Amino acid sequence: MVHVSERGRGQLVLVAAVLVAVALAPVVLAYLQLGYHDDVRAASATGDPTGDTVRVLDRAVTREAASVPRTYAWADRQQAVTAFRDGLEPVRSRLQNATVERGTVTEITYNATAARAWQSANCPGGPGRQFGGCRTDRGVVVQDRVDRTHVLAVGFDVTTTTERGETRVTVVVRALGA
Repeated sequence: MVHVSERGRGQLVLVAAVLVAVALAPVVLAYLQLGYHDDVRAASATGDPTGDTVRVLDRAVTREAASVPRTYAWADRQQAVTAFRDGLEPVRSRLQNATVERGTVTEITYNATAARAWQSANCPGGPGRQFGGCRTDRGVVVQDRVDRTHVLAVGFDVTTTTERGETRVTVVVRALGA
């Protein structure tokens, strides 16, 4: 039986660690080369402009939806939808114009069909429901809650065009708290 001192054991562990590190070096280099991208602009922080656009729309819809019930009765729901869309317009405009100089064009339109489909799937009917009925108006789903107009969701088509191609998505953005 060979007896190894504490100091000798420490040196043995150190030598083993160095050997493992040397053996793993080619693997690490190969991994790093697989992640190489020669187009620096394409690998920038905004790698998903469509996803970024949807996230900004999500926040804007929630923010704008919060003011609607305080202002509009259910009978005034068309005016509520007009005011809501007018409130979103600066955000839509900024998103559509913000990245043009960088070679990205974004088009954002309302999608009433997607909003109606969301309404059909998410607004309960019948006598047991907690709130009143839902309506879809120009891509915006609203609901009667104690005779106040509440914005529930908005349907959008987002088209992003870059030098690499075009991405089209249809999303329904739900207002948080609705």
